[in-house]
Amino acid sequence: MIQVIFGETGAGKTKRIIDIANETLKTANGSIVFIDNDNQYMFGLKHDIRFVDASEFHIDSPKMFFGFISGIAAQDFDLEYIFIDGFMKIVHHPLDTLEELFKGMDEFANRCNVKLILSITGSEESAPEFLKPYIMH
Repeated sequence: MIQVIFGETGAGKTKRIIDIANETLKTANGSIVFIDNDNQYMFGLKHDIRFVDASEFHIDSPKMFFGFISGIAAQDFDLEYIFIDGFMKIVHHPLDTLEELFKGMDEFANRCNVKLILSITGSEESAPEFLKPYIMH
């Protein structure tokens, strides 16, 4: 399952994704990973959530990003949630070019029984069609 928190800059996406991650701890049976493009919000997360600063791994393509999250899942058989804040700053590609990545992430999430929650900056009116089914309201 993929869910996307989508909205303009300053709309509160980061606060929302951190709140959802922290709230998930109450009901999660497996582990939770929170990926961000820097460590600015690391201390807003509860201690039991594993924080990963993606900027340390020099991700520069959708394919590399997919390998990155696959590696996280490969080392943690109890993985239940992956939260990704600042998704576009990590992937470094225009959103309208990422349809294949989203198809791959959807298959990955279903195969590994992992829930992916991403925050993406943009206006909902200009969201690509492939993204619309994933947008949380």
